[in-house]
Amino acid sequence: MTGVPFITVEGPIGVGKTSLAKAISTHMQLHLLKEIVDENPFLGKFYEDIQEWSFQTEMFFLCNRYKQLEDIDTKYLKQHMPVVADYHIFKNLIFASRTLQGSQYEKYMQIYRILTQDMPVPNVIVYITASLETLQKRIALRGREFEKNIDPNYLLQLIEDYEAAMEAFKQDHPSIPVLKFNGDNMDFVKNESDLNVILSALQNTLTKEIN
Repeated sequence: MTGVPFITVEGPIGVGKTSLAKAISTHMQLHLLKEIVDENPFLGKFYEDIQEWSFQTEMFFLCNRYKQLEDIDTKYLKQHMPVVADYHIFKNLIFASRTLQGSQYEKYMQIYRILTQDMPVPNVIVYITASLETLQKRIALRGREFEKNIDPNYLLQLIEDYEAAMEAFKQDHPSIPVLKFNGDNMDFVKNESDLNVILSALQNTLTKEIN
């Protein structure tokens, strides 16, 4: 784990990861790393036919996230410049395990292990949960064309997959704090007091971790 603050924000599609990461970046004066989403040329096709386009979609995300985190490591963390990201690369495993099967999954995992073996590890993960209703409302509000075809059952499964993945992550990385907040009960975009609750918890945790 680096002594330079490296924070990642995680949670299911539409939960508000980027909005929260931006707020953390502004408040704590950290470099912001934003996930590449709109640039994925396969994503619209993926939501129309998951089985047909899952491998191409996941490989695009993996390669781009690898490049982003490699840049973060060399350009910022090693230069003692703190970073907040609106994702953690482990999320690739959540999606790949659900959408890839057989030899495709095995090939994907081989590549994943090679690419991520030297990736920087965050000091803290901020994990935002939410119900299906909340996710659907927030997805509709941001109005991405390719997200209009997301199956509600896919989102429900994703909520469960994130819970399982976070529990597994905590077992595998017991020294990395995971701060969990319920997005159904908090609006950290419109309600400053909700945002301050998260920022205070994050700052307190970082103080303990870095010092």
